[in-house]
Amino acid sequence: MGHDDLDSRVHDRVALDEIALYAEVLSAVAITERRLTLAELDNALGLRTSASC
Repeated sequence: MGHDDLDSRVHDRVALDEIALYAEVLSAVAITERRLTLAELDNALGLRTSASC
């Protein structure tokens, strides 16, 4: 994930990556009027397969 344009005082890349993933999920949720399936969530997160529950 590209964070090169961020404030240099921010240095926690793990936290930034988690925020980016959360933003991807929020974007996917925002474009639908129903609950997302596990496959749709996986797709939003860039995963190839669904996790077993």
